[in-house]
Amino acid sequence: QVQLVESGGGVVQPGGSLRLSCAAFGITFSSYAMRWYRQAPGKERELLASITSAYSTYYIDSAKGRFTISRDNAKNTVYLQMNNLKPEDTAVYYCSARQGFSETTYWGQGTQVTVSS
Repeated sequence: QVQLVESGGGVVQPGGSLRLSCAAFGITFSSYAMRWYRQAPGKERELLASITSAYSTYYIDSAKGRFTISRDNAKNTVYLQMNNLKPEDTAVYYCSARQGFSETTYWGQGTQVTVSS
């Protein structure tokens, strides 16, 4: 019933930009906090950025100044704008949704981002 559908991944050169999208279905989107994670090969999944239902945002240090998380409640979609991409940004990027302190977190399928010359 609940589905998060991600898009926008691809191959980009170092210094390039990409915008990821995650469209949510089956939830009251505006009441959910949305997050972007990534997982590089052989590494742990890490939180990149979050945006609450009140539009408060959080970024890890490596994302600050380069990445921007935003949401459009009318479109039930959360975005991750990624600028000045580096090879170390290469990973599978995942979208997640959680309502308040609920025990349930929903996850997207992931989208591949490859930064290479």
